[in-house]
Amino acid sequence: MIIVDAALRELERSGTPIRVGMVGAGFMGQGLANQIVNSVPGMRLVAVAGRRLERAAHVVDYAGGAPISVDSADGLDAAIGGGGTAITTDPHLLCRSPNVDVIVEATGAVEDAIHVVMEAFRHGKDVVLLNAELDATIGPILQVKAREHGVIMSACDGDEPGVQLNLVRWVRGLGLVPRVVGNVKGLQDPYRNPTTQQGFAERWGQNPAMVTSFADGTKISFEQSIVANATGFRVLQRGMSRGREFRELPEKLPELYLPILDEIRELGGIIDYTVGTIGTKVYVLAEHLDPRQRHYLDLYHMGPGPLYAFWVPYHLVHFEVPNAIARVRIFRDSLAPSLGGPVVEVCAVAKRDLVCGETLDDYGHYMTYGEAVNADEMMRERLLPEGLVQGCVLRSDIPRDAVIRYDDVDLPAGRLADALRTEQYVHFFGSSPI
Repeated sequence: MIIVDAALRELERSGTPIRVGMVGAGFMGQGLANQIVNSVPGMRLVAVAGRRLERAAHVVDYAGGAPISVDSADGLDAAIGGGGTAITTDPHLLCRSPNVDVIVEATGAVEDAIHVVMEAFRHGKDVVLLNAELDATIGPILQVKAREHGVIMSACDGDEPGVQLNLVRWVRGLGLVPRVVGNVKGLQDPYRNPTTQQGFAERWGQNPAMVTSFADGTKISFEQSIVANATGFRVLQRGMSRGREFRELPEKLPELYLPILDEIRELGGIIDYTVGTIGTKVYVLAEHLDPRQRHYLDLYHMGPGPLYAFWVPYHLVHFEVPNAIARVRIFRDSLAPSLGGPVVEVCAVAKRDLVCGETLDDYGHYMTYGEAVNADEMMRERLLPEGLVQGCVLRSDIPRDAVIRYDDVDLPAGRLADALRTEQYVHFFGSSPI
């Protein structure tokens, strides 16, 4: 989005920066705060909300700012008006303030984040999600709610779904037809847990549970579900390729899919991932239906087809999130919105043998991992979403690697997430399996 930089410089010149309120004070929030404060003209971080005030203060300190603790609307607005960066434990203050233009939801939570997002919508705030878990679980119905309130909810540039969707748009702009949209991992082990990932997390100052969700395949399932819902693409099977190793250069990726190209065409396209592919982070494999253009692609060293590989070798996450904020606020452009109802979802799978009566912990912990599955199978089998496992009580034993169904659990009482998920099914499919 090359035009974003010029638009932001114009906001800087006019003295009307985009005022950003960030909810979440974790590792990514820390990096994003530093990026906005020190590298992005035309944008101002005016407030940070965190569960622990000291973490919110640290995020602002890290960026070189002076945090001002507030606990009321008047205090928040006074801090912003005075040029400071407010910190609070109450994210709803940010959603309600007339001095905040865009909310960035960066917690990685689902139930708590829903309340924040809905409050932002009610007060006319656009929302940028640095929260793939929420988007993959109930993103389609939240898009409906956003439109009803006349606001935009967007995924973010820099994270894998955004990088993939940007590449999809670029490839389509060249006149090609995307067939495979893929992500690349360094490793895949569904049995990783916060204990095994503790050392890596400590080295980089990250949350062990979040790091676990990267390693056990849950995070990539959430990410690829967002891509599927924004493209209409499906998975070939539950779990996608389930950690298929492909340690070749990205221009060799078409070799994986040419034997099943007809099946991929019939599905309208697929999402997938590989482990270890050299020199890339995300990829799009596409066809060109015009033989005259295929002649030119061959001339330009893209090969004879029918699948042509396009890729991006990196994803820079918080470095690029401000682009999404600017796209939403200035250009009213939502990144990776769902086309309609869910196409692919993320189901819960037992990470170890589970025992009747146990209470499930959250994703990225010790008891479950998530796998991407087509929504029709998710509905038909009444599979429990990985984004909603926390607090569910098991009604029966579940062996390791078995899927968990709604019939296997008692849900926590009164969760908004469950109500909105039911509404999502009814809105798009006419009935709910829940």
